[in-house]
Amino acid sequence: MEELANEHIEHAEHAHHAVHAGDNFMIKVSATIAVLAVLAAVVASLETIETGHAISEKNEAVLMQARASDEWAYYQAKSIKQNMYAIAAGTNAERATDYLKQAARYEAQTREIQKKAEELEHRRDEKLAASNKHEEKHHGLTLAATLVHIGIAIATIAIITKGQKWPWYVAIALGVVGAGKAAISYLA
Repeated sequence: MEELANEHIEHAEHAHHAVHAGDNFMIKVSATIAVLAVLAAVVASLETIETGHAISEKNEAVLMQARASDEWAYYQAKSIKQNMYAIAAGTNAERATDYLKQAARYEAQTREIQKKAEELEHRRDEKLAASNKHEEKHHGLTLAATLVHIGIAIATIAIITKGQKWPWYVAIALGVVGAGKAAISYLA
């Protein structure tokens, strides 16, 4: 991580050497590398943000599932009581009315509990969908950052070869494609 944090210093040193050498092409290449390094840092930051959002949404989905499971367990407990009162009503004629009232009360409660459990499952599904969307953005931003980093590496070839222009053009193209991919991924 420290290596990435100091990457801009290395690019600034290349630019400094190019300026003192008085080579306009090397200045352009060094400036391109600096711009690509900033772009890579921005894309990497967005990638990290999307990762955090994906994890957060997934955690909330797990919480919603746990709460829904609790509600379903509560539903089962109330349903068992309802069934016990219904059975008791059939076996005890003199208390049948009271038992049927209790069974009806539990039936109403189970409907409410079921509704709440299903709502929690719906919210869980929404959180999972949101997490998947953030993961898709993360993957697109990862590809974008990779393209920009490759562009930086290829641009340095123009410095190493002392003036060959094709690596610079390829680096610019990779930077543009990486920036486009980042924009599409992040804004999607």
